[in-house]
Amino acid sequence: MKKIYIPLLASAIALPVLTGCIEEVTPTTVVTQDQVVESPKATESYAFGMPAFNNSVFILGSDSYHFDFGYPSMMHIRDVMTGDMAIVPSGYDWFDSWAKNEAQGESMLVCQVSWNTFTQIAQTANLTLGSIDRSNEDELSAEKQYYLGAALAWRAFAYLDMARLYEFLPNDAIKAESNSGNSVLNLTVPIVTEETDREAATDNPRATREEMLEFILNDLTDAEKFITAKARPNKTLPDLAVVYGLFARAYMWVENYPKAKEYARKAISAFSGTPTTKEQWLSTTDGFNNLNTPSWMWGGQLTSDDNAVLTGIINWTSFCANETTFGYASAEPFVMIDASLYNSISDDDFRKLTFVAPKKSPLQGQENYIDNDYLQAHDINIPEYGSLKIKPGQGNMDDNSVACAVGYPLMRIEEMYLIEAEAAAHSNQGEGKSLLESFMKNYRYSSYTCPTGDVVDEVFKQKRIEFFGEGLIFFDYKRLNKSVTRYYTGTNFAEDRQFNTNGRPAWMNFVIVQSEQNNNKAVMGYNNPDPSNAYKSLGMK
Repeated sequence: MKKIYIPLLASAIALPVLTGCIEEVTPTTVVTQDQVVESPKATESYAFGMPAFNNSVFILGSDSYHFDFGYPSMMHIRDVMTGDMAIVPSGYDWFDSWAKNEAQGESMLVCQVSWNTFTQIAQTANLTLGSIDRSNEDELSAEKQYYLGAALAWRAFAYLDMARLYEFLPNDAIKAESNSGNSVLNLTVPIVTEETDREAATDNPRATREEMLEFILNDLTDAEKFITAKARPNKTLPDLAVVYGLFARAYMWVENYPKAKEYARKAISAFSGTPTTKEQWLSTTDGFNNLNTPSWMWGGQLTSDDNAVLTGIINWTSFCANETTFGYASAEPFVMIDASLYNSISDDDFRKLTFVAPKKSPLQGQENYIDNDYLQAHDINIPEYGSLKIKPGQGNMDDNSVACAVGYPLMRIEEMYLIEAEAAAHSNQGEGKSLLESFMKNYRYSSYTCPTGDVVDEVFKQKRIEFFGEGLIFFDYKRLNKSVTRYYTGTNFAEDRQFNTNGRPAWMNFVIVQSEQNNNKAVMGYNNPDPSNAYKSLGMK
């Protein structure tokens, strides 16, 4: 087993991973007003605390769990649960429980880290909202109106993610019944606002899909009203285009495709940027790590002072960028694209060059490595289908303080173009095809022609290619009831992860952690059933 070079945090020695055996722990940290407020300008401090908390490490209160690095960790979790991201098996793979459908139950740490992360992200928005006197909103200063709108959008973002993760949808392995025999179909999560007191929180049932949608749309409607009061300080906070993008995501979730199409177009019109160019996509210095990329509507930003960066190895770059001489991915658990998905990409499509071509492939030698000779000199040999998409900061493969101080995308304008095309295709295949071909020909490769067949399926495929590694495609798998297919001739998924499902996998219905049930009696008896080990790997003989 290759050792991981740890440049700064000597105590964070990488040990063989045993996350599947770890039960829920009692966290020692939660988001509080004291943590978020660091200056007399309280509302501004709360507002900037929202993106800052997304970058947090050790939300569970211990430095022992190297999958615990805030929202980027949640993005990676979602990706390894699909059929698109294969990871080279290794004792260093801290995300293998999610990839292998193990330890997903209510008492397990795997379950707890997602719940704690998302509920505390929502809490940062509630803290911001609680700092603003809304008794006369129209008389608020322009600055406070903007922060009000930003916080409402942020809360909608958090609850929309939670709703899509925790809503129980039918699947091929587990019934929509709690362990107590109660129906949990279409139940999401309890809603907590800045006005929810402790007593209410202890008897707060899971919201239905309809209740959650109404809550999210109300927040977004108010956000739309206030967020234009002043220009946003930077892309780590939302603006009007992002609000429209969240509307589009919300309507896609509930399959209101006409509204999703409408708001995707509004987002495109409100945004001043353009889709990622070939040069930007293949940049060896700024590829998918630069918040200022013109196509990025919204993103996170890690700096050299962030604890995630200071750890050296417990961060986005360490797990998602193969081209480093330190950290996890390059130590053995390399990130790869599914072989069958790779083989479906046209050789004319420049996006294919961000993956290592198989030997004797026409594209072999054309990939956008930073410096493959340098990597090999350090005994780092990225395998076939290995991802080169997400680059370390400034293309620096050695210095973690530079390589890990990167931006990561929360929303790109390409998502809106593809939402628009898919949404149109649900009612009018011809219109959907026209929109998809326009996007692909203008922004990806001019020889593209939409194949005959279901346009929705083709948009889904293009989303899988476009957003590989960005934590988005999970939601499309779940919404569209798409199968995960990892067992086939030529698969590059490890044997213990070779599941083939019939429609959406049961593991895509996240389970609420035990501590929430202990503290909230309305959830007791209405939790999602444990999907752990619901499938047998077809690769295990």
